[in-house]
Amino acid sequence: MDKPRIAIVGAGAVGGYAGAYMAQAGHDVTFIDPWPEHVEAMRAKGLTVAHLKDVPEFTVPVRAIHITELQSFAKERPVDIAFVCMKSYDTAWATTMIAQYLSPGGYVVSLQNCINEETIAGIVGWGRVLGAIASLITVELTGPGLVKRAAGKSGASHTVYRVGEPHGRISPRAAFVTSLLALSDSALTTTNLWGERWSKLVANVMGNGIAAATGLVAKEATADDAIRAFSARLGSEAIRVGQALGYDLEEILHLDAEVIARAGEGDAEARAAYDAQRLADTQKPGGGAHRASMGQDMVKGRRTEIEFLNGFVVAKGKEVGIEARANAALTEIVKRVERGEAKPSPDLIRGLRLN
Repeated sequence: MDKPRIAIVGAGAVGGYAGAYMAQAGHDVTFIDPWPEHVEAMRAKGLTVAHLKDVPEFTVPVRAIHITELQSFAKERPVDIAFVCMKSYDTAWATTMIAQYLSPGGYVVSLQNCINEETIAGIVGWGRVLGAIASLITVELTGPGLVKRAAGKSGASHTVYRVGEPHGRISPRAAFVTSLLALSDSALTTTNLWGERWSKLVANVMGNGIAAATGLVAKEATADDAIRAFSARLGSEAIRVGQALGYDLEEILHLDAEVIARAGEGDAEARAAYDAQRLADTQKPGGGAHRASMGQDMVKGRRTEIEFLNGFVVAKGKEVGIEARANAALTEIVKRVERGEAKPSPDLIRGLRLN
């Protein structure tokens, strides 16, 4: 039996990283990306992956095409697995673009930061959707054809990838996708996709917008007492909204979700535990030396995903009667910076006065 044909739609940090390992293992992978220089670099020199420590740099020859060339797929074998790795605001058009080239049994895997499965299902149907979370992966596309990870492999110390079906049952295809992602680091197949998704959302809510608003790398933001406290407030609101929606939350940033929630609500014991863990994480090799993805977007002048992270918490909070004031404030700050009305600064967070 032929190996499945795999398409990586969006060969940025996460898509490029995971896909490079699939290609290195001999899988039939095509990278599709909108950045011309990146595509040309992959064609000419291959895709290079580098780690901060422990893992030797490698370059793998890959097939890469511009999105404008995708119509050539009409003359080729259909795609069996399409990993959509685009920003959330590009999910709908990217899914529509690749959907017409799926095989009859083909399906789409959302390997993205935010919760986009419903958008994808609206295009291909729920039976052709899987979700995959990349947790604390700290990767960045630093230049054309080059992905860097600000860490080594997590391995047994932390499960990076979690793959699940929307219906929550373990399926052969979910297990196979897990095996593909496990080529690059630790992975598991989960029966709790929605809880995993919301837990990852909370982690992103606590760090991404802060990086965009302040210009700080994760380690610097965590070391700042006021910003670290505000991060707990953001997480607390998101956790309470997720619980109200009925999600079974997983560990978040190496902490029990309830500890973060109570820390953000002013519980002294929980705050002490939260501070200790967050500060300890920065002392690990490479701990927090990276810039969160939304911070990378701001530096590069790209649109951020703030509406799909902190703004999403605000919207869902309204549905369940929970006011997410901190998340609303951060959403507005990031939009102001994005529009050029303010410059990234820690003072944008320190100056907030929220009861």
